[in-house]
Amino acid sequence: MKNNEHLDTSIMTLGPAKSPSPIKTREKEAGTRCFISDQERILVNVVESDVIKAVEGGKKLVSFERAGPRSDIFFDPSKVRCAIMSCGGLCPGINDVIRAIVLALNYNYGVHNICGIRYGLEGFISSYGHEIVDLTPGYVTNIHERGGTVLGSSRGPQEIENIVDALERMNVRLLFTIGGDGTMAASAKTADEINRRGLKIGVIGIPKTIDNDIYLIDRSFGFDTAVDVAVGIISSAHNEAISAPNGIGLVKLMGRHSGFIAVAATLAMPDVNFCLIPESDFDLEGPKGLLGALKERLILRKHAVIVVAEGAGQKFFDNIHQQYDASGNIRLHDIGPHLKDEIITYFKQEGMPINLKYIDPSYTIRSVPANTNDGLLCVLLARSAVHAGMAGKTKMLVGLCNNQFVHIPMEATAGKRRQVDCCGDMWMSVLEATGQPLLKN
Repeated sequence: MKNNEHLDTSIMTLGPAKSPSPIKTREKEAGTRCFISDQERILVNVVESDVIKAVEGGKKLVSFERAGPRSDIFFDPSKVRCAIMSCGGLCPGINDVIRAIVLALNYNYGVHNICGIRYGLEGFISSYGHEIVDLTPGYVTNIHERGGTVLGSSRGPQEIENIVDALERMNVRLLFTIGGDGTMAASAKTADEINRRGLKIGVIGIPKTIDNDIYLIDRSFGFDTAVDVAVGIISSAHNEAISAPNGIGLVKLMGRHSGFIAVAATLAMPDVNFCLIPESDFDLEGPKGLLGALKERLILRKHAVIVVAEGAGQKFFDNIHQQYDASGNIRLHDIGPHLKDEIITYFKQEGMPINLKYIDPSYTIRSVPANTNDGLLCVLLARSAVHAGMAGKTKMLVGLCNNQFVHIPMEATAGKRRQVDCCGDMWMSVLEATGQPLLKN
């Protein structure tokens, strides 16, 4: 979070908010509603010594607008039409976000014209033939009990001009987008095209990544559920390992560029003996490599559990042609089967019999319903998004920063990601819990 003194945290608006919020009635009746001012800020860096140094050095203290309901809003709830769209891979909690947006718009602001865009950005392109969904409180009543997304999803870019054409044609004035890096990048470009045309259409993002790697954001929805499910799977892998001589449980978890799920699951389930993540390089062979360390572990304890993040060990595929998915993301080479084959080959050469069980639960994890903690986070993110959108803010996303919900410009997180700090407490705790050596020659 450091070295962000030049980060622009200002939020774009469609114009002045002049209409009193309909939530004001509740404030007068109950006396409990507290509106948020745009001047309320949340510091990005809250370490006291760093703040003092910044102040003494004349540096800017970087802060974000605090999220929450505004006393005045931009849109007329009786006339505005809203749209919701989800893109990219599945993640626990998408349905929770959709449901909470619909309920907040309907019951807090009296917005009853809400449509769901089917199958991501494809839903804006008429040639695909995807129908629009009328999102009512009745439609979304129980969707949070199911995994996946009721709106469907897709990958791949679409022409921004065509998307804005569709928004105009559909008379949408407020668009909520749920997705990862690619979705937020497309949302930012959509907002730019809207601004270029001089239109009054708001674009609010709710960032989605199960990997928990969104830059500047403490925790993304779906992560807690992923760790929760992963812990049970690791427990099963451990049971398999201890039930056979020289048993090895090998579990591959999600984490393309950041190993937060693998790290958190390892700390929550201390039966893990080796945790491999993209941020920490490791070797397979050699005196300090994983295979030698694994052999020592089996000789000592007769079993081992290995957790590997999907993005770990990509250097082992340097000679293989790189491919990309429909969204332009690098297709990672599958470290799980590669690691499995290398382990089997090594111990066969060593003349040492092993019993290896390989588990890849990725699609199972990402498609389950959100747990309670994630469900709560989804609701609060969705409500913050609705408050921001109705106040006329645009080209921004909502997120959790220093345990506070804030407004973040889409450009601030673009092209960057959070990663596990290999000198930080979390990774040091993993090394202590597993007892694994450096694994690097």
